[in-house]
Amino acid sequence: MNDHETAIPLGVRLRLGRAAVQTIADRAGVDILHIKGDAVEPELRPLRRAGTDIDVLVRPTHVAAMDRALRAYGWTVYSSFANGSPFGHAQTYAHGMWGYVDVHRLFPGIGLEPGDAFTRLWRNRHTMEFAGTPCPVPARTEQATVLALNAARGRSDSLQDLRHVWFDAAADDRSRIESLVAELDARIAFDAAIGQLDRHRGKRDYRLWKAVSENGTRVEEWRGRVAAAPTLRLRVLILLKAPMVNVEHLGHELGRVPSRREIAREFFARPVRGLREARAKRRRPWGR
Repeated sequence: MNDHETAIPLGVRLRLGRAAVQTIADRAGVDILHIKGDAVEPELRPLRRAGTDIDVLVRPTHVAAMDRALRAYGWTVYSSFANGSPFGHAQTYAHGMWGYVDVHRLFPGIGLEPGDAFTRLWRNRHTMEFAGTPCPVPARTEQATVLALNAARGRSDSLQDLRHVWFDAAADDRSRIESLVAELDARIAFDAAIGQLDRHRGKRDYRLWKAVSENGTRVEEWRGRVAAAPTLRLRVLILLKAPMVNVEHLGHELGRVPSRREIAREFFARPVRGLREARAKRRRPWGR
């Protein structure tokens, strides 16, 4: 940074970044909903946390158009749908000025077909203004439900959100969330968030949500992925992928494109780390 440059505060950069992403979507004719972070109504998040990136949910049929538009305006893929999470739900893009945006093609835990789920959330949308740009956001109950489902993935920073939107919420608000959870076919993820996952023992997704919500080991997560796969073909593909190195993630850790030697080293290191994780979990005291 030279003497004439000034660092943009994170909160300001995120608001400008949201406006930039919305402008790109509008020009491309893409429907997006801004979710999480500062796109949540203040009463749902009394302790305001803007986050570190921008999250948008895109109408599934518009994902390819959004990808082309972002690339055209200088965004590059940082982490792909295939390698970003067990749910393959988001692709992360990076920009030198605006930082990161997570483009969601679905939201983990919502079992309703992604296009129908987006249409349901889009129907009651509101708008929030960022840097003078109107940005569509889900309605209040929809925002609260998204925050609760986000907490199902075991993230410590989302537990405060869960307490406020569910455990400390008024009875009417809880009833509206329950109705929307049913509408979105999101019961198993919602129950994982509120500590009632064991009601779903025996269901195909149970082991995956148990691993995700309880910070399970890599082995437990992959076993959950296999169990959750709806077809034999997908189970086989997941089993074949499990031992492979996530080259994107390795590159992020190294800060550069990994060499063949580094990829090979990581391939043999993965099972060793998996065994260590399993042993550490067995030694962990009960309740911790």
